[in-house]
Amino acid sequence: MRPADLGRGLLLAAGTLTAVRVPPVTAVTPATARAAMLLAPLAVAPLGALTVAILVAGDALGLPPLAVALVALGGLATGSRALHLDGLSDVADGLTASYDRERSLAVMKGGTAGPAGAAALVLVLGVQAAAMAALVGDASDAFLAGAAVCSSRAALWITTARTVPPARRDGLGSAFTSTVPVAAAALGWLVLAGAAALVDPLRGPVTVAAAAAVVVAVTHRAVRRFGGVTGDVFGAAIELALAVLLLGAAAA
Repeated sequence: MRPADLGRGLLLAAGTLTAVRVPPVTAVTPATARAAMLLAPLAVAPLGALTVAILVAGDALGLPPLAVALVALGGLATGSRALHLDGLSDVADGLTASYDRERSLAVMKGGTAGPAGAAALVLVLGVQAAAMAALVGDASDAFLAGAAVCSSRAALWITTARTVPPARRDGLGSAFTSTVPVAAAALGWLVLAGAAALVDPLRGPVTVAAAAAVVVAVTHRAVRRFGGVTGDVFGAAIELALAVLLLGAAAA
């Protein structure tokens, strides 16, 4: 991959996955899209740093851990334009709306949160908040929370793997679907597992493996029900991966 593709890919990932102002990437080639997905964890480093800063500052001010965690999650939602939360809600509604593919996709595209979407948001955010609250009180634990934020974006390596088809040809995710080589996705998750082992030799890799398994399961379900993945599936996978990674960090 050319350095120019990497540079444009990083800008594209930052502009898509965060609210950070970056120069726009006007021409999205397959190589640029692939680079954007591979560099997604690096592109959201500002969000990881924001999480660490909020957890450390909240602890220094003596605020209740759960309140600090909720503020941090609010910061993440703001910093990502709540795109991933919207995706989680839409996927939950789409999976429960109908067994008809077109009907499910229409519900997801509508964007209005139904009962299933609202329940998914409450449950997943609740798990994230409870786990993140356990990481308030120690700077090293706060760093783990920030690392979980960045690592959760590795879910995109799976949802945009070349073996995963798009559910439709339009939408935000269509340019990124089927761009990441399976070998690169697998190697990337192995690297994450190795890094997690440096923190906890047993729970670290198990947590990373569990997060990857959840993303694979969501992707597989989406392909079976929708015929492929959409940008909403990307967001749902990220939020679920973050919940698993934070749980593992809290237990470490």
